[in-house]
Amino acid sequence: MTEENSPNPFLMASTLDCQLPDFAAIDVEHYLPAFEAGFAQQLAEIAAITEDPAAATFENTVLAMERSGAVLMRVANVFFNIASSHGTTEIQALEAIVAPLVAEHADTVQLNAALYERMLAVPAQGLDAEAARLLEEYRKSFTRAGVALPGPSQERLRELNGQLSSLSTEFSQLVMQAGNEAALHVLDVALLDGLSTDDVATAAAAARAAGHADGYLLTLILPTAQPALEALTNRETRRKLHLASVGRGSGSGDSGGSGGSGGSGGSGGSNVLGLAATMASLRAEKAALLGFSSEAERSIEPQTAPSLAAVHAMLTPITAAAVRNARLEAEKLAATAGHPIEAWDWAFYSEQVRRDEYGVDLAALRPWFELDSVLENGVFYAATQLYGITFKRRSDLIGYHPEVRIWEVSNADGSTLGLFLGDFFTRETKRGGAWMNSFVEQSFLEETHAVVVNNLNIPKPPAGEPTLLTFDEVVTCFHEFGHALHGLFSAVRYPKFSGTNVPRDFVEYPSQVNEMWILWPEVLANYAKHHHTGEPLPVGTAEKLEAAALWGQGFATTEYLGATLLDLAWHELPPSAPVTDPLAFEAAALASAGVDLAAVPPRYRTGYFNHIFAGGYAAGYYSYIWSEVLDADTVAWFKANGGLSRANGEHFRTTLLSRGFSVDPLQAFADFAGRDADTAPLLARRGLV
Repeated sequence: MTEENSPNPFLMASTLDCQLPDFAAIDVEHYLPAFEAGFAQQLAEIAAITEDPAAATFENTVLAMERSGAVLMRVANVFFNIASSHGTTEIQALEAIVAPLVAEHADTVQLNAALYERMLAVPAQGLDAEAARLLEEYRKSFTRAGVALPGPSQERLRELNGQLSSLSTEFSQLVMQAGNEAALHVLDVALLDGLSTDDVATAAAAARAAGHADGYLLTLILPTAQPALEALTNRETRRKLHLASVGRGSGSGDSGGSGGSGGSGGSGGSNVLGLAATMASLRAEKAALLGFSSEAERSIEPQTAPSLAAVHAMLTPITAAAVRNARLEAEKLAATAGHPIEAWDWAFYSEQVRRDEYGVDLAALRPWFELDSVLENGVFYAATQLYGITFKRRSDLIGYHPEVRIWEVSNADGSTLGLFLGDFFTRETKRGGAWMNSFVEQSFLEETHAVVVNNLNIPKPPAGEPTLLTFDEVVTCFHEFGHALHGLFSAVRYPKFSGTNVPRDFVEYPSQVNEMWILWPEVLANYAKHHHTGEPLPVGTAEKLEAAALWGQGFATTEYLGATLLDLAWHELPPSAPVTDPLAFEAAALASAGVDLAAVPPRYRTGYFNHIFAGGYAAGYYSYIWSEVLDADTVAWFKANGGLSRANGEHFRTTLLSRGFSVDPLQAFADFAGRDADTAPLLARRGLV
C-alpha cells in the first residue's frame, strides 16, 4: 500500500531511461486517480482547442490534439498491459471499472462536434505529406466514430460502446479463469508417457503452484491445439486434454476416470457463450447505426483489404484447397494409426509421419531450444546481423513482475533505439496466448523512444532447470519479436502513426517476416545448441524441417480458416436478438463454410476466442493470412537478394518497418519490394498451388 500523500507516478513523465514506467513506484491505488486526472486533462486541452478564437490551423488544432492526453496515455499503456500480463484479483476488479470509463471518454472526444468542425476547418494547403496524412486520419476517425449521427443515435452509440467495453473485459477475465480451471490434473505419471522428463517435472511444478498436493498439471495454452498432444502415448489422456481445451467457456469439457481429472469447461461456460452472442448482436446494431450492413463490413472498411467481399474472394479458393489437403492428410494418418483419426489423435500421428517419412522428431529437438539461447543467440543475433542493433541486459531496471527482463537496444552507431521487455512464462494471472504491446511509443514530436514488451506463455520449469522450448514456441519467440522490431524501429513524427499503429490486417506482416530467420543456417547454428553438451543440431536437421514444412499444411490452414470463418460468421449477423444457442450457431457456421471437419476443430472456438471478443480482432482474424501474402513475398525477396545482410536489413527498416502509419502500408510495401505483392509465394508455402 502507498502512503496517502505519495505522488502519483503517472502524473509526470518517468525520469527512467526511455521513460520506462517506474514500476517500483506504481501501486494499484494509483491507477484510478490517474485515469480520472488523465480524462480531465485531455478534456481541458480539447476545450482550449475548440474555444480558441483564432482561425483553425494545423498547429493550434491538429498538433494540439496530437499532444493532448499525456497522462491518460501513460496510465492506459501501463494498466491495460498489466491487466493482460499480471491480472491479479485487484487489477481485474479495477479493469471492470476502468474499461467503460475509457470507452465513455473516447466517445466524448470522438463525438465532439465542435472539435470535428475545427478539424474540417484546418487548411491542408502547405502541409508536408506526413502532416497532411495526420489531418486526414483525424477527420476519418471522427467520421467513423459517428460524429455526424443525430443526437438520439449518438446516445445509443455511447450506450453500445460502454456495454461492449464492459462485456469485452468480462469475456477476457472469464476465459482466463476457465483456462486455469480446465487444466488437466493427472495423478498417475504413467498416463503422461511420451512426455520428456523435463515436461513431467514442469507439470509437477505446475500442479504444486496451482495448489494440488500431488499429481501433475497440464496447463492449457490459448489455441485449441495443445503441445502435449504431439507426444502423449496414452490415447485417453490425449482425449481428456483435447476435450478440456475445446470445452473451455462452453461447459462441454470432460472429467474423471483413468487416474486424472479434466476441466469442465471452466465455471460460467454458458456465461461466456452468452457474452459472445450478446456482443455480436450489439456490434451488429452499432454497425447499422453507422450505416453498415454488418460489423464485418464496418470493421474491414479502414483496413488494407478493400472490402468484405475481397476478403471472402481470397478465402474461398484457399478454403477448398486446404480442406481437400486436410482430408488427404487424415487418410494418411488413419493408415498410420490403424483406426479412424479423432481430433486428439491428429498431432500424435502427424508427428509419427514427420518422424518416419521426413526424419524429423520435433519433441526430440527441444534440448537444442533453450529459451535464453533462442532469445539471445537466435532472435537478438538475427536482428544484429540484419539491422546492426545490439542488446544490453539492464538488471538495474525493474519490470512489473519479477519474471520480466529488460534490455537496452542500441543502433549500430551506439545511439539509443529503445527498451525491450521480455515476459515469457505462463502464470494464473496472465491471459493466454502471446502478444506485443508498447509502454512508450516513439515520436519525434514528443522526443520519445519506444519501450515495448513481448509476452509469451511458456510453462515455467522447476527452479534450476532449463526452459526448453517446443519448435512452435521458438516460432512464437521470433514472431513476437517481429512486432517488437516494428515498434522499436518506428521513426515518425506523430504518435498517432507510431510503430504498430497500422491497420490490423497489416500489423501481422512484419512479425511473420521475422519468422524466416528461425532456420536460416547462420542463425540456427548460433542458437540451436544442446543445453547440456553444447553440441549443434545434428547435420541435416534444418533441411529435414524445411522438407517437412508442407506436411500438415492442410490441417494448419484448415484449423486457421475455421477460426477465421467463424469470426466472420459472428460478425456478418444482421441486427437482431442475440443468438440463443451459440454452440449450434458455431456448428452451422463451420458447416456452411465447408470447414466442419470433426478431426480438425477451429484454432479457436467461440468460448475462448479472445482475439475477436476481447482482443480487437473482431471480423479481423483473416488478417494473419492476408498479411501472409506480403510476408511470403517478402521472404522470397530476401532470398533473391542475398538473405541475411545489413544492406537488406537497412532497406527493409528504412522503407517499411520505420514508417508506421505515416504512409499507406501498401505503398510502403511497394517502396520496399519495388512492386505490388504477389500471391504465388503464399500458395506455394501452404501447398495450395
